[in-house]
Amino acid sequence: MAGRTARLVLLAGAAALASGSQGDREPVYRDCVHRCEERNCSGGALRHFRSRQPIYMSLAGWTCQDDCKYECMWVTVGLYLKEGHKVPQFHGKWPFSRFLFFQEPASAMASFLNGLASLVMLCRYHTSVPASSPMYPTCVAFAWVSLNAWFWSTVFHTKDTDLTEKMDYFCASTVILHSVYLCCVRTVGLQHPAVASAFRALLLLMLTAHVSYLSLVHFDYGYNLAANVAIGLVNVVWWLAWCLRNQRRLPHVRKCMVVVLLLQGLSLLELLDFPPFFWVLDAHAIWHISTIPVHVLFFSFLEDDSLYLLKESEAKFKLD
Repeated sequence: MAGRTARLVLLAGAAALASGSQGDREPVYRDCVHRCEERNCSGGALRHFRSRQPIYMSLAGWTCQDDCKYECMWVTVGLYLKEGHKVPQFHGKWPFSRFLFFQEPASAMASFLNGLASLVMLCRYHTSVPASSPMYPTCVAFAWVSLNAWFWSTVFHTKDTDLTEKMDYFCASTVILHSVYLCCVRTVGLQHPAVASAFRALLLLMLTAHVSYLSLVHFDYGYNLAANVAIGLVNVVWWLAWCLRNQRRLPHVRKCMVVVLLLQGLSLLELLDFPPFFWVLDAHAIWHISTIPVHVLFFSFLEDDSLYLLKESEAKFKLD
């Protein structure tokens, strides 16, 4: 939920720097890349590179130019450390030690585990909650939207390209909007379905306009950040207000409140921007790892709440 907003803040900040960070502005880095590409990335040298490149690297989209940038990044980092300087960033990112075809191994694995946790909890929800529960279709849809977002997060941290970056952004935005819709259905839509339907149409229109503008007109990182933070704040305030109003009457609502507060607290990890430990584990990866149990707790809340609503609707049906 709200944690995706914090992630977008970090991504937008990194993207703003991507056009030129300290490391990739260094003449030694640029000269190294230029010489490497001239020597290895054309003609017979390129064919030789491709013949020696592991199949999993080529399938993941790693090119000769990517390899040159990777090798020259470490040459530059080595010079910085040798001269006693701080580790620089390259294209808006800290230097990460590549593992197999994973550009950011810890973040990619953490994203995968978040997705796996969502899948496990979705299966548990399917097993525990009858389809007749009023919130069943909305909760299941939210689970699939979350799974899709974590899939693209995993892909993005595996290989950062223009496409994977955009898909990561857009899918994260979709999760936030769907969380707002989930909250709308739970707080208003069950009593007023027409309101929920109209609100869903509005959110879909907003998402379509947002993605269309960023894809077809101009990928404005500042606008993307502002839009997602605004929606994220609506999401947080709406859920938290509902939780505070219902926590005494519905004890399971406290799980949702804990999730909202935890995600806000854990998002502070994103502010701890430091070079990755062992060139693998940075603040962003730690944040991703920390959200895994939070997702489990939120789906546990959805399960409890869906069963409560089912019991309540069955009781009303018997009275009628």
